[in-house]
Amino acid sequence: MPPAATTASPPSAFDQDVFLKAPGTQLFLNPPRILIIGAGSRGSAYARAALASTNSIVAAIAEPVAYKRTEFGRKYVWGGGEPEVGQQFEGWREWRAYEEDRRGRERDGEQVEPGIDAVFVCVLDEMHEEVVCGIAGLGVHICCEKPLATRLQSCVNIYKALESAKRDGEGERKETIFGICHVLRYSPHNMMLRNLVLAKDVIGDVLSIEHVEPVGWWHFSHSYVRGNWRKESKTAPSLLTKSCHDIDFILWMLCSPPPKAGVEPHLPSHVMSTGSRKFFRKERKPKAAGDATNCLSCPHEKDCLYSAPKIYHERHLQQGNTDWPVKIVNPEIEEVYRTAGVSAATKQLFKDLGENYMADTPVSEVEARPWFGRCVWEADNDVCDDQCVTITWDDDPLLSEDDGRPILKGRGAKTAQFHMVAFTEKICERRGRIYGTLGEIEYDSTTIKVHNFATGKTEVHKPHLAAGGHGGGDEGLARQFLMAAEAVDSKRMSAADAQREFLGCDLEEAFRSHAMVFAAEDARTKRQVVDWKKWWADQVEAQLHGS
Repeated sequence: MPPAATTASPPSAFDQDVFLKAPGTQLFLNPPRILIIGAGSRGSAYARAALASTNSIVAAIAEPVAYKRTEFGRKYVWGGGEPEVGQQFEGWREWRAYEEDRRGRERDGEQVEPGIDAVFVCVLDEMHEEVVCGIAGLGVHICCEKPLATRLQSCVNIYKALESAKRDGEGERKETIFGICHVLRYSPHNMMLRNLVLAKDVIGDVLSIEHVEPVGWWHFSHSYVRGNWRKESKTAPSLLTKSCHDIDFILWMLCSPPPKAGVEPHLPSHVMSTGSRKFFRKERKPKAAGDATNCLSCPHEKDCLYSAPKIYHERHLQQGNTDWPVKIVNPEIEEVYRTAGVSAATKQLFKDLGENYMADTPVSEVEARPWFGRCVWEADNDVCDDQCVTITWDDDPLLSEDDGRPILKGRGAKTAQFHMVAFTEKICERRGRIYGTLGEIEYDSTTIKVHNFATGKTEVHKPHLAAGGHGGGDEGLARQFLMAAEAVDSKRMSAADAQREFLGCDLEEAFRSHAMVFAAEDARTKRQVVDWKKWWADQVEAQLHGS
């Protein structure tokens, strides 16, 4: 098969051109056919990203909610016509059964519809394990939305399932690519930042980093107080569901070796963490709110910053926005707004916001869904709204000078401090500082400032501001994943080489950053300093590599 046709030479995940200008659309001679599992906001985001960054084909959708499935299909799969065989499924199990049958018919010599090359798994976090493990043996390339899973054991199970499928050469299994949607790695901004620090060495050896994720005051109330990610028992700690991106970013900057360095990662030594649910609890409820449990019946609502009508109606729907977060309250509001107008959409929104649960409502019923009109101080949330994590590294030289002195370049002692905070003006616009032996870097979501100690000068970099989610990270991840998949399918590269060349991250590295989150949570909940290597040996090693 001939190599892929591209608009330029195929960029790796670290191509300098990506830092400076839009990389354009990646054109394939044999465009990968994509299945999206889950038609929510992330499934839609990756469908858009794949279509915007490549000429790949979104060939099918698997989604149990009929309205969401149809809406997604019309936008990305079958357009204005009717769905054809193999284009829509009620869930991943239905698709798997169809795909196994399709392959069987193909083996019997029948002319069958084309299959799927790559799958984006975008279901709820707690479903990732069953989906990824359920399709791992089908020989399709898999890109899983973060987090990998909500429990350490589930992450281990996914790792083992993917490794087992890779080792088993029987049947129709083949070399495959695995991607994790740690999209911060793929924005032009962060790719430039890492290039400056690791490849260009602009501040010398890194000694410490301070990194902040400002979640956003109303965003946190939407997703982590009223929404799907409000309870650790139902999903996971907020450090995992919200900030596994950031822990991965820190390890990518300080642990993973520079591109093509060919050395083992510099592993951390210890991790500490503190955090709690400081504000969104009953003790903080304004006295004027009385016994109200829902905004629509609350005497304090008009004066409340977290009023659901203010957030969803005044801030969004009234301004013409029917997408996130309004669409999360009710996915059909967008269609109501389009066909019946703002008044009808408003009526539907307020009906949804008025839904409430009572003291005697069964816990299983309460936990089964979000409640977007619920008082933020009366909700059943229990995740941290403010948390700090400190990760330290000891000297870990691989080589020594002729006189025996250790070579500490890139492997000297250093510290990372991470702060996830809900109460911010900015929404997910990360910021931080990196301190080195030769200079200092200050960064936010648009600018990177490099100060040189020797010259006293500060150089300002303005990376290309890519469109799409996460500063272009969604498109960057989709493009690089699909390029890796196509390189393997066209037999131009092995899976291991394509994984490293285009994604810059393999399964082991993705697993390690998730494990760090669980170690940090152990440190927080047990109020102790966790020895990383001992924790890994005790909690991970036997399970990961055992039978």
